[in-house]
Amino acid sequence: MGSAHEGKLRFCIDRGGTFTDVYAEIPGQPEGKVMKLLSVDPSNYEDAPVEGIRRILEEYTGNKIPRTSKVPTENIEWIRMGTTVATNALLERKGERIALCVTRGFKDLLQIGNQARPNIFDLTVLKASNLYEEVIEVDERIELASESDESNLVTGISGEKVRIVKTVDEASLRPLLNGLLDKGIKCLAVVLMHSYTYPNHELALQNLAVSMGFKHVSLSSSLTPMVRAVPRGLTASVDAYLTPVIKEYLSGFISKFDDNLGKINVLFMQSDGGLAPESRFSGHKAVLSGPAGGVVGYSQTLFGVETEKPLIGFDMGGTSTDVSRYAGSYEQVLETQIAGAIIQAPQLDISTVAAGGGSKLKFQFGAFRVGPESVGAHPGPVCYRKGGELAVTDANLVLGYVIPDYFPSIFGPNEDQPLDIEETRKEFEKLAKQINSYRKTIDPSSKEMSVEEIAQGFVNVANETMCRPIRQLTEMKGHETKNHALACFGGAGPQHACAIARSLGMNEVLVHRFCGILSAYGMGLADVIEEAQEPYSATYGPESVLEASRRETLLLKQVKQKLINQGFEESSVTTESYLNLRYEGTDTAIMVKGSGNDYASDFVKLFQQEYGFKLENRNILICDVRVRGIGVTNILKPRVTESSSGTPKASGEYKVYFENGWHNTPLFKLENLGYGHVIPGPSVIMNGNSTVIVEPNCKAIITKYGNIKIEIESSVTTVKVSEKVADVVQLSIFNHRFMGIAEQMGRTLQRTSISTNIKERLDFSCALFDPDGGLVANAPHVPVHLGAMSSTVQWQLEYWGKNLSEGDVLVTNHPCSGGSHLPDITVITPVFDNGKLVFFVASRGHHAEIGGITPGSMPPFSKSIYEEGAAIKAFKLVEKGIFQEEGITKLLKYPSSDESLIKIPGTRRLQDNLSDLRAQIAANQRGIVLIKELIEHYGLETVQSYMVYVQKNAEEAVREMLKSIPEKVSFQSAHSDGSITIEEEDYMDDGSSIHLKLTIDSKKGEAFFDFSGTTSEVYGNWNSPEAVTKAAVIYCLRCLVDVDIPLNQGCLAPVKIFIPPGSFLSPSDKAAVVGGNVLTSQRITDVVLMAFQACACSQGCMNNLTFGDDTFGYYETIAGGSGAGPTWDGTSGVQCHMTNTRMTDPEIFEQRYPVILHKFGLREGSGGGGVHKGGDGVVREIEFRRPVVVSILSERRVHAPRGLNGGKDGARGVNYLVTKDKRRVYLGGKNTMEVEAGEILEILTPGGGGWGSI
Repeated sequence: MGSAHEGKLRFCIDRGGTFTDVYAEIPGQPEGKVMKLLSVDPSNYEDAPVEGIRRILEEYTGNKIPRTSKVPTENIEWIRMGTTVATNALLERKGERIALCVTRGFKDLLQIGNQARPNIFDLTVLKASNLYEEVIEVDERIELASESDESNLVTGISGEKVRIVKTVDEASLRPLLNGLLDKGIKCLAVVLMHSYTYPNHELALQNLAVSMGFKHVSLSSSLTPMVRAVPRGLTASVDAYLTPVIKEYLSGFISKFDDNLGKINVLFMQSDGGLAPESRFSGHKAVLSGPAGGVVGYSQTLFGVETEKPLIGFDMGGTSTDVSRYAGSYEQVLETQIAGAIIQAPQLDISTVAAGGGSKLKFQFGAFRVGPESVGAHPGPVCYRKGGELAVTDANLVLGYVIPDYFPSIFGPNEDQPLDIEETRKEFEKLAKQINSYRKTIDPSSKEMSVEEIAQGFVNVANETMCRPIRQLTEMKGHETKNHALACFGGAGPQHACAIARSLGMNEVLVHRFCGILSAYGMGLADVIEEAQEPYSATYGPESVLEASRRETLLLKQVKQKLINQGFEESSVTTESYLNLRYEGTDTAIMVKGSGNDYASDFVKLFQQEYGFKLENRNILICDVRVRGIGVTNILKPRVTESSSGTPKASGEYKVYFENGWHNTPLFKLENLGYGHVIPGPSVIMNGNSTVIVEPNCKAIITKYGNIKIEIESSVTTVKVSEKVADVVQLSIFNHRFMGIAEQMGRTLQRTSISTNIKERLDFSCALFDPDGGLVANAPHVPVHLGAMSSTVQWQLEYWGKNLSEGDVLVTNHPCSGGSHLPDITVITPVFDNGKLVFFVASRGHHAEIGGITPGSMPPFSKSIYEEGAAIKAFKLVEKGIFQEEGITKLLKYPSSDESLIKIPGTRRLQDNLSDLRAQIAANQRGIVLIKELIEHYGLETVQSYMVYVQKNAEEAVREMLKSIPEKVSFQSAHSDGSITIEEEDYMDDGSSIHLKLTIDSKKGEAFFDFSGTTSEVYGNWNSPEAVTKAAVIYCLRCLVDVDIPLNQGCLAPVKIFIPPGSFLSPSDKAAVVGGNVLTSQRITDVVLMAFQACACSQGCMNNLTFGDDTFGYYETIAGGSGAGPTWDGTSGVQCHMTNTRMTDPEIFEQRYPVILHKFGLREGSGGGGVHKGGDGVVREIEFRRPVVVSILSERRVHAPRGLNGGKDGARGVNYLVTKDKRRVYLGGKNTMEVEAGEILEILTPGGGGWGSI
């Protein structure tokens, strides 16, 4: 394995958050040198990578290199490094001070983002902070040409025609930029509308800024020249924020060497798995630098070498675990979210889950919980001797998976003591008392759990937490998890590998000999990558393919030249070409790699593989041309180890705890093992600093290359679990499994649906139910669906009775049968086992068109259900396995009305309806397959028992919360039995009232929600079906519990709800209800949360906007301000409470629809004042470029969102139309109008109420 330059060293370094790993190839030595250092140790050295190189050079040369002098480079051939400097700066918000430059009217665009809130149950609506300190609105505008535009047009890079409405006014910009320099801000992020196709304005701004003395300017058009202003702008912000930090670190690193490493080849790992020189290493491509090295490491050393199976990379660290997949090529994504920042750039598809060695262990509400909180490095786990809390590492120590003899003695006041096993056991004994005491109250005959059983239980729950993202990563893309091998690395991963592989149904685990430093080793296996991309907007066809090929050739020439300039011979450079393609009318683009075949046919295959269907007779559109140049290095080569005969010799024996008790377990050192050795489990293999646990019924084989292959025997078919009382460990595992099933159903639905509403705006929910229709798990998709589907399933169960057979699938959307409003269609599949009904699965999706008096099926003035479209109470969509297309088509196309003279239009998009219904059936089928796998593993009786137990677990959490309420709130009256009563009332804009009398029994932990006094059914469409009120109550209770409990029927068990029949919360089956789901649901939520005095009112509206004509329809809901609470300010420009759907990006909005968006920003001052201020609403100004019908369905235009505890009310919303003759006409809250080209709709959404009087 000789070096290119004999006598010179090669260094591969991964500077992680806690440790820096160094792998060095030493001339003349068959083994590389491995070193691990603390990344930050200021009392001993300034920089860990420099220190690692210094120490190894000292050892190699025998010459002392003082830390005060520069490191000599005559013995260094090259250095390759990955670093978390960028990631840490982003996580800790310690980047450069920057300002954002954005087109006038879009000052708050990046703050609003896609308007969704990160955690739907978090009343504080905690969003990541902005990276920029100041915003400058640039007075410029580029518009995409409309059909009628003919003059003053310019062709953009993408081929789209644009009109330069206003050029950059440098004279007005200069003083604003000077103001930034005066404040000490010298870095800019720039995103101007449509700069992806016309970057001239951004370039002009950059030239001006650089001439004025700004040190770094990140242009969105240069970094990611793709349509979508929000992700492009956020990427520019990340780059401006991080690049100066990286440059400063790299320049410091280089300065520590003589001649500033002038003649040494130094390369840095990027997020896409490729290397780049220092001059081309920038912030937005650096955030996955370290994890990318690990993916390169396992993929290049294991796939096709140790196994032919596709690999799942499993990198378990201290605070989190990274999961990835490799099947012969790197799986990349073009957009990801890290530390709250969206980055749009090619990067490896790496999923991170908040579970690692430092994840906290807790026992809450009768169940084991692991994470997501971490104990951190300081104080760390209990065993670190710093007064920390119990973590996964402590559990592994108690079980013998971590062996103190082989762990550095760096703990205690003098940093010279081993891990503290005694204190760890003491803490577990305290926890054992709490757990066993709880178990005795549930079942007096229960046997006490030992410390080891408890530690094992926590490890099992941690393993299940980490299995969830692995299942999602594989099965979301249509791959079977069990057909993979688990490639395990990272400090803690090999301790958990056997258990995780078994849980996932895998039978093979691979642990690389350098598993503890694989990210560093991977640096030496990576290639140098140069990429180039440009937008190209065209319909796929012979002419556009020729143009795309021409662009591709020019881009390939650029990337080749860049690699040749870095010293590569042309023969060492390979290239790849891609077209980013999508079907017309969808937002799902796929980056298709050129294979010599027709791009379109490859796209159709890929689309069908990923989404399960293809779209016939639909144009394919080109979005972007991308090329990739690869400078092939092939630096590190795997070393073949000598074969060994005879029995391997153990280096010791230790007690290790497995499921069936303590085992005297032999310990082997990998360096003493050779090719061909077979180690049966149970055993421990020490691989450097990593402990590899080989469980019973597994065997480890040392491979030709010195790696460890573990063969897992298939698990017992049925795991026996006590059904009499919930096992506290299995309870957590079943919670994870049930919720994971609902989530995977959701991913299948998103993957296989066609409509924007489901696929992009994520307006759907999936759930599973027990045989009585009780909700077992509901993935947290759209809050207004939460818990509401249970009523639907129970209604269908009662209606069909025994007329349900295997192979039946039911469909319904009628409010009287448990529906919400007609666009939300629910598909329910009953599941049988040996002829017995055992459970249900269901999915509910918002169909953009269902018929009715207006396109989009959201009519503002509907007065009866029939005017709102097709209403289906009960129908078998599939009967005994046969899809009833004729029957469902008739129901959708020809809605029935009880007034025979009135003919209501049917659906205007039948094929989309049918496609989405098939997607819902597929989602349900996915849930059935996964539950049947559970039944095979645990047995039907156990699974059904735990369907009940998880509901009881949620019930207990809600009861505990209700018991604590009386001491937190002020109330109108207290009763002799210890209960309290609170009354609350709020009004819809027409004056109809929602009245709630809430009685809480603090002894029993029960609540009675009495809506007596609520106004009767209204002659309008904001009547709300009973299921919506239940959904609002369950949502509020889940928010108030403030713990990650499963969302199921148990949440409502301690609760009684009375809704007066005939009120507008329980209307007749003829009542119009389209607004009840999107408007009244928000008011119910406000009333309930105000009664609990949890927070002030939020905007209380979804601001539903639809517009269109005979050729298209568009629907959106618009963000507003959230209510303030006792310890927090409200959040501005965010979806509140019962919705969390996303907003269409401004550039996509203008590209796909005949509109110009003049303004989308915060409505400053609209949040109510108080000790804590309410969040501000938003302002949205839309100019229509051709005649369309516009409908607005909104609330809080008369009654303002109320403040709480003396806080001021939020501002009411307002809707205006600015006519062609410049009149500003007030539209009220609900209206439909035919607008002309050039007219402007202004929507000002409400702010949230404030908290506390000043």
